[in-house]
Amino acid sequence: MKVLIVDDSAVMRKIVMKALMEAGHTDLVEAADGKEALSKSGDVDVVFTDWNMPVMDGLTFVKEFRKGSNVPVVMITTEGGQKEVLEAMKSGVTDYIVKPFTPSILVSKLESLIKK
Repeated sequence: MKVLIVDDSAVMRKIVMKALMEAGHTDLVEAADGKEALSKSGDVDVVFTDWNMPVMDGLTFVKEFRKGSNVPVVMITTEGGQKEVLEAMKSGVTDYIVKPFTPSILVSKLESLIKK
């Protein structure tokens, strides 16, 4: 299973990657913004994306990504208000994680998407 991790923070990408690798998921791809993510999203099985990023934010990325893919997308963000969650879901996000999060939450979200 190939997982794309999209976040402008290299530290956050490493945190997500470490949690996934410790759970046995090793086919991981990184992108620093939505534009880069679109260029790397061709054969991924799941996407974890931040909302607030330069160049192309996560919400815009999801809208563009949804034009050609039904791959599950999990938004990982500090934007945890009900309005933001609803906006993200309407834009095509499959699931939502609010920062800060634990590695177990991240892995359980991925595992639930694998079983669908």
